[in-house]
Amino acid sequence: MRVALAQLNIQFGDPDANYEQIEVAIQRAAEQTVDVIVLPEMWNTGYALTRLNVLADDDGQRTLQLLSKLARQCRVNIVGGSVAVARDGHYYNEMLVVDRQGQLLSRYDKVHRFGLMAEDRYITAGETENVFELDGTVAMGAVCYDIRFPEWLRKQAARGPQVVFVSAEWPTVRQMQWRLLLQARAIENQAFVVAVNRVGSDPDNQFGGQSLVIDPLGQIVAIGGAHAQLITAELDLTQVDQVRGQIPVFEDRRPELY
Repeated sequence: MRVALAQLNIQFGDPDANYEQIEVAIQRAAEQTVDVIVLPEMWNTGYALTRLNVLADDDGQRTLQLLSKLARQCRVNIVGGSVAVARDGHYYNEMLVVDRQGQLLSRYDKVHRFGLMAEDRYITAGETENVFELDGTVAMGAVCYDIRFPEWLRKQAARGPQVVFVSAEWPTVRQMQWRLLLQARAIENQAFVVAVNRVGSDPDNQFGGQSLVIDPLGQIVAIGGAHAQLITAELDLTQVDQVRGQIPVFEDRRPELY
């Protein structure tokens, strides 16, 4: 599986600019002959949470139409990061995943809200898992703060995903934890982790990028810098079975105790 990570500078509170930027980024990534393109968190609005009443995508329809169109045109799977979505009087931080035919595979509302960036005040928490299949490969998706909850990822990892996709707006001040947490999630779940972080800044935060691809042993396959860029990597999925065969942690779990 060849992946492309679109590490971008999101324009705060400017959906039109961000949708244009995403379209260009996906088209450029598709030129690299990749299987999956992965986008960062809240890329349509940034964390302009106080203005979601005018900025959030109504039921995610604008986002889904764009991602579906580009997936069909470019014949590529898209893990659509996440966007601010308005639905039934609530606002969600929602990941959309579409396949090469533009069909919606998954929509996941971020389960864990990050209070330091006021998500608990403006965003409604999701309640469903996010496991899906891309070209016959089982995968799962998480959003930013979710990675601090290993029990949430492990619950879904028990269903067999070989790749964990993560989309984030992770502030530079906690950059070290970003890398260590992702390496730990890869090791304990014996899966590839493909994690995209944004760059740039908003009125309250600086974002340092360092998007990562990590193998099932926790080794870094690719890492981005602190600037907008496209990062590509090849995942040898046979590694997953090899690692799981050597140390069968999923067979040795004691779920009746925890």
